[in-house]
Amino acid sequence: MIKCVKCEQVDSIMKAGYVRGKQRYLCKTCNYYFTHSEKDLSLPSAVKRKRHQTTIIDIAKSLGVSNSTVSRALHGHADINPETRQAVLDKALQLDYQPNQLAYNLVKSKTNTIGMIVPEFHNPFFPNVIIGAHEVLTKAGYNLTIMQSNESYQVEISNTKAMLANRIDGLLISLTQETNNFEHLGVFEKRGIPLVLFNRVCEQINVPKVVVNDFEASFLAVEHLIMNGYERIAHLGGPLNLLVSQERLRGYRAAMEKHGKIIEDHMIIQGMLTQQKARIYGQYLLDLANRPDAIFAVNDSAAIEIMLIAKEKGISIPDELGVVGFSDNPESAYIGPGLTTIRQPTHEIGRTTADWILQLVDDEDVILPDKKILKTELIVRGSSRRCVRGNTKKVRIQ
Repeated sequence: MIKCVKCEQVDSIMKAGYVRGKQRYLCKTCNYYFTHSEKDLSLPSAVKRKRHQTTIIDIAKSLGVSNSTVSRALHGHADINPETRQAVLDKALQLDYQPNQLAYNLVKSKTNTIGMIVPEFHNPFFPNVIIGAHEVLTKAGYNLTIMQSNESYQVEISNTKAMLANRIDGLLISLTQETNNFEHLGVFEKRGIPLVLFNRVCEQINVPKVVVNDFEASFLAVEHLIMNGYERIAHLGGPLNLLVSQERLRGYRAAMEKHGKIIEDHMIIQGMLTQQKARIYGQYLLDLANRPDAIFAVNDSAAIEIMLIAKEKGISIPDELGVVGFSDNPESAYIGPGLTTIRQPTHEIGRTTADWILQLVDDEDVILPDKKILKTELIVRGSSRRCVRGNTKKVRIQ
């Protein structure tokens, strides 16, 4: 429906030929000729309107002052008359002016943005780390850009490229289960962009790292099983290319050797632990003719899957099977009879990584430790208390 651009009537419009490729119309009510292109006619009026964001130029034109005067007034320069500054601020509010932070940051060669790449969100470990980092960064006036690699090395590479394209000031990253090559991280060092690794780290990149003592935590978990009378203890671990998996396996072996327990290779399973694979591996262990009487799992998700399989098979926990996990996910306290696990200081990991990256961003000459090793706790619940029953017990690991 065509509306007269002068009187806005629609009932008295008639076509009146073409002018320079545009349809010409005549309004018989006001005897006014006007034109519309076919492109204009094909779009709704809401789409035809051009979106315009108020700029410094708009404020300057409205007040009759120079662009530089407006810019200095908005940034609080002392050489601007207080009345002029107030007039600029009032006009900016009236016109709904929003500063172009991207342009301003490009001038400063700083975006006040820290990037964070995590391998997955299914496990509450990483969201809790993010919360800790976010608290520190926002307090310092920084934004946090978060990306997920979905346990894919190729996605991790794409994420790092996106972070570089967005000109982040520093990067926090925990590696995927697939990551064996670290060239994509070396780019940050070449460009002078600070990098901090956490949780899943590698020794091939010489940057600060924030971890827990996976060896000691695993040692204590397995020793706890042994002290509760378990003999044939299996280990369901993660991929051996991850340092965290290597350290937890090392802790398992050290505890077994210290107490003279036989380590049976067929009861040590290492691999990428999706829920589906955890179920396959758990089924294998519990279907053995001489099955283990306890299992130490690399994370709580795998441990809970084992507990569910045991229930399906009528295997009593903890009397016939002891289970210990790692991480202390929220559901670990509620699945019967309660999962014994290692609690990691997730918020402290996030806060420490954020604090370190800010130090590196603010002072390129600052010297930080190669690694920060944080403390964990053994949280004892019903899944491993064969000898003693009772409430949750905490054992702090130094």
